[in-house]
Amino acid sequence: MSRIVCKFGGTSLADAAQFKKVRAIIEADKRRSVVVPSAPGKRTPADAKLTDLLYLCQQSAEVATDFTPSFERVRERFLEIERDLGVKANMTQHLEDLRAALLRGVSKDFVASRGEYLNGLIMAAYLDAEFIEPAEFILISANGGVQDETYRLLGERLARQDQRYVVPGFYGRDAKGDIKTFSRGGSDISGAIVARAINAAVYENWTDVSGLLMTDPRIVANAKPMAEATYAEIRELSYMGATVLHDEAIAPVRQVGIPICIKNTNAPTHPGTTIVRKLSEEIEKSTEIAGIAGKKNFAMINIEKNLMNKEVGFACRLLGILERHGVSVEHCPSAIDSMSVIMEAQQIEGKVDFILDEIRGSLKPDRLELEKQIALIAVVGEGMAKTVGIAAKVFTALRDAKVNVRLINQGASELNIIVGVAPEDYEKSVKALYDAFVSTSC
Repeated sequence: MSRIVCKFGGTSLADAAQFKKVRAIIEADKRRSVVVPSAPGKRTPADAKLTDLLYLCQQSAEVATDFTPSFERVRERFLEIERDLGVKANMTQHLEDLRAALLRGVSKDFVASRGEYLNGLIMAAYLDAEFIEPAEFILISANGGVQDETYRLLGERLARQDQRYVVPGFYGRDAKGDIKTFSRGGSDISGAIVARAINAAVYENWTDVSGLLMTDPRIVANAKPMAEATYAEIRELSYMGATVLHDEAIAPVRQVGIPICIKNTNAPTHPGTTIVRKLSEEIEKSTEIAGIAGKKNFAMINIEKNLMNKEVGFACRLLGILERHGVSVEHCPSAIDSMSVIMEAQQIEGKVDFILDEIRGSLKPDRLELEKQIALIAVVGEGMAKTVGIAAKVFTALRDAKVNVRLINQGASELNIIVGVAPEDYEKSVKALYDAFVSTSC
């Protein structure tokens, strides 16, 4: 029997009522045999994030101050869920063990992982499932990636197809055997790792939205959801600021072609968004783009020099200067006698004068200019390379919105067109592009 891995985010597990929705989802399809839970999320906007409370406990314990207020909030959340579900997960003892560990002194990663660990214990008791300790099977390397041995170890441990398992998200162990967490939102990564380990038919990522939207709903009200998107499209959109799925969660399943389905715990019958290697023929024919995403927090250095193209190693020396100052370059559009480098603005904070002085001294440009703030917007779609007039549509939409385009960049894959605009024109530009590509085609 093919199996489905279900990862449930924090909002899906915020309280006992949400747990009951999760059980109904799992029981609706027998293939949903492996569950990856996050820590409980916020019940209301006023709630503190549980992982943040755990971090506060660890920080207070580290400097020998009283962590009782934060710990009691954590304690009450877990005891409340256990009590309201009517299960026996031995939470009182597990929480006392955590208190003792804090007093003894444990790592930040260990304490942060306890939200998923304790929630996993409750989930296993509630589903009558087997609890799997991630630290025994998920091996995290020094750079934060997952070691290939993980897939063999975890695959063997989860081999029984007639058994239901719960594998907490967010953490594993490092080379020393200590608890190691992924970056925030890392339960998405855990779910993808588990899906690959068991060669799942689908990796379902359950959250509080019905799939991925084609653009930011804070800018475009009622933004249309994507029915389907490719791994590459989602990677581009995620990189440019679109949220919901952790961008590093794509890699494990992408390598073996396991589809990801983003679904809503509160609307389980909605089809959501399916992320695949190749779009279906129907979707490929009916959509010009996958989505629009962007960020405001970029800076741009513009350089002009006559006969730049004849100066061997010019670009290498420029990028070398940025490398020496620890600056990562995002984009580098160029012309015959000019070049621009774009980076996140925070990367050059406190370094601007040193960088510009070194560029002047080493490269002797005719003109050197820094734009402290620029917004980048990406129009992303697998079919763009095969569709005539996409670029014209982008620039016509921005012209009609009276937006001045500061830069244009397109990768060799032709998967996206990136435009740079003034930050104050960002929202207007996103809306104009959405209206041009989506509203007119609805």
